[in-house]
Amino acid sequence: MRNNHLAALFSKHADLDARLRSEASRPNPDFAVLNRLKKEKLRIKENIFSLK
Repeated sequence: MRNNHLAALFSKHADLDARLRSEASRPNPDFAVLNRLKKEKLRIKENIFSLK
């Protein structure tokens, strides 16, 4: 069960990374969205390392 949770967190982290790259590459990126995505990505990364 722990491995499934860890895999889900890695998947969410990768999804957020893709969304961040997409938003940042727009001509006029929304910095509020970028900041929210970065914070969420960091929260997930912290969860991943707390489980390892």
